[in-house]
Amino acid sequence: MSTPQEPVLLEDCGDYGLIRLNRPAQRNAMNSAARKGLLQCLERARSAHKVLVITGQDGSFCSGVDLKEVASATRRERELAPREWVEVLLAIRRHPAVFIAAIGGYALGGGVSLINVCDLAIAAHEAQIGMPELGFGMYPAMAGPSTQMMLPSKRAAWMVLTADRIDGRTAAQWGLVNESVPLPELEGAADALAKRIARHDAIALSESKRALEMIPKRITELEPAFDYAMALNVGIRTRTTAQTEGIAAFKDKA
Repeated sequence: MSTPQEPVLLEDCGDYGLIRLNRPAQRNAMNSAARKGLLQCLERARSAHKVLVITGQDGSFCSGVDLKEVASATRRERELAPREWVEVLLAIRRHPAVFIAAIGGYALGGGVSLINVCDLAIAAHEAQIGMPELGFGMYPAMAGPSTQMMLPSKRAAWMVLTADRIDGRTAAQWGLVNESVPLPELEGAADALAKRIARHDAIALSESKRALEMIPKRITELEPAFDYAMALNVGIRTRTTAQTEGIAAFKDKA
C-alpha cells in the first residue's frame, strides 16, 4: 500500500489509474528514488488499468531530473541519472495503457519529455512549460528530441534556444498539449477524458496506441500503412470479441 511519504503514488480511480508525482517541495523533480518508484507504479498498473493519468502535486507537474541530487552525486551516478530517466520514458511508450498527462504547474526539462511520451495531455492555463537546460550550458537531451519530433521546427527551436517558458494556452495552440483549461478544472477534465477512453476495449486501445507510434514515425508510406492497419485489426479480432460485439450493437440500433 502506498504511503504519503513515497515519491510516486498510484491511486485506483475505478475506471483508470492515477500516478501522482509526490515531491512537492522539489517541484516533483525526479531523483533516483522517484524514477524507480515510477517504474514500479508502471509495472503494478500493467494488468490493472488500461488508462493512466500522470499528474503532480501542489502546483507542479515535474521539474525534470533532480539537479541537487546530481550535483552531490558521484561521476558514475551523474552518468546514470539521464539513462535512468530515458528508461522511464521508454517504459511509458512501451506500456499497453493509454497515458494522459495532467499538467497543473511547472513542467521543466525532463517534465517536458514526460508530457511528450504521454499519448494525450491537458494543461492548466497557468502551467509553466519550458526547457532551462541551455542556461546550464546543456542541450535538453530528452526534452529537446521529443519536442522536435512533435512541434514545427521553429517552435521547437524557440523552446530550446530561448529557454523561455510557455503557458498552457500557448502549449495547446502549438500542439504540445491537446487542450488547456483553468487550473481548478484540470482534475475534472483529466478525469472525464480518462473515463471516456476507458470505455473502449483494452486490447483495441493498446494496439491503437502502438499504431500511433508506428504511423508515421516508422511507417511513412501510405500503402504499407494501410497494410499494417488491416493486419492490426485482424490481430485484434483474434484476441478480443470487441469488434464483433460493437458491430452487432450498431446493427441492432440501426
